[in-house]
Amino acid sequence: MGSATSGIVLLALVALFLGTGVWIFSGLILVGISSLWLTLGFSLDRIGSIAAGVISSSAISWELAAVPMFLWMGEIIFRTDISQRLFTGLAPLARFLPGGLLHTNVLGCTLFAAVSGSSTATTATVGKITIGELKRRGYDPSLASGSLAGAGSFGLLIPPSISMIVYGVLAQVSIAKLFAAGVLPGLMMAVLYSGYIGIRCVIKPSLAPKEEAPASLGAVLRGLRDLGPIFILVVIVLGSIYSGLATPSEAAAVGVLGAILIVTATKQMTRDLLLSSLMSAIRVSSLICVLLAASAFLSAAIAFMHLPQTISAGISALSLGPFGLLLVLAVFYIIIGMFLDGISIIVMTLPVALPLILAAGLDPIWFGVYLVVMIEMSALTPPVGLNLYILQGLTNRSFVKTVYSALPFFLLLCLGVCILAVFPEIALWLPSVLFSR
Repeated sequence: MGSATSGIVLLALVALFLGTGVWIFSGLILVGISSLWLTLGFSLDRIGSIAAGVISSSAISWELAAVPMFLWMGEIIFRTDISQRLFTGLAPLARFLPGGLLHTNVLGCTLFAAVSGSSTATTATVGKITIGELKRRGYDPSLASGSLAGAGSFGLLIPPSISMIVYGVLAQVSIAKLFAAGVLPGLMMAVLYSGYIGIRCVIKPSLAPKEEAPASLGAVLRGLRDLGPIFILVVIVLGSIYSGLATPSEAAAVGVLGAILIVTATKQMTRDLLLSSLMSAIRVSSLICVLLAASAFLSAAIAFMHLPQTISAGISALSLGPFGLLLVLAVFYIIIGMFLDGISIIVMTLPVALPLILAAGLDPIWFGVYLVVMIEMSALTPPVGLNLYILQGLTNRSFVKTVYSALPFFLLLCLGVCILAVFPEIALWLPSVLFSR
């Protein structure tokens, strides 16, 4: 069977198994089995042998050990008042900016993302703290909701990012370099969001009520003290990685230990907190690991059918160039992001997309950042934008209003992707500095 026919069969199988609501990891395995059987005539024994080898090798990757550790660290912090201190710590600083406390959404998500690695956890945690307070103070609900929807997606980009770990394992690139590559783009997006909030509030001051006089030096210092535990964890985790003292997996374990010690020191550690945070981390990391195993098998099936080479040759024949290729991929990721979550998008598309990127001469580390920003958009696009549903539950606003509120920040993400495409050094400079030795 020709490659073109194999591709059509593959797409039909994807639509059949995933479109009917089958769990994604089992759907990917069924697509792989059916593809090898129908297009190449492989026997079930041979397919089983391929699956066993690929799945076992993908499941024992040392880098994957970082996933449950980072998730556990975030879950521990989520269940204590350390996350609640974000608002009290950031409020004195935010009062100096046009838009006032609206900036606590952006700043809070930026900081919490650095100890969470999850978009939904970042949105839910910061939203529980800020949404009610901003509403009580009279801030515009649409701008408050939209800024949180956008900034909550920082959990995917700012290290330690679970999405980057997944990409690094599948693409076989350095996770430490990916983490470094995500820092400046994450800060760039935070500046774009805060800049937009400030400009909106300067043009229309009623969006942000006039706060009391700027905080005193004492209030600022007390706020920094409240932020201390978060800063300590960020320094422990990222500092150990970038200094070369620990791998991401080792740093994740150290981060968990640091979180446990901090929570114990603040007299919040209980047996229930420890067990509930551990079980939550196990559930999510198990889901991610089975997705990776299923993706590895599907990637092997696609390789047997020679589809990446066929698609790469077809796109190369269009003479799109790097920017044309990125534009085509951006449209594709925006569309598929309307229906799938970020991890699923990575594991399903990378086997085809990465060979195209490498053939176009683009850096795989840079593409990892580009891809993560693209899947950030999936958190803001209906009908399956997870951040939108979290915000709808927190604000009790209609889903349509929630989507409308998030639209400007979705467009800012598009602007961020364009900036990264024109100036790739934003992502590549820090890894080149930290890992040149």
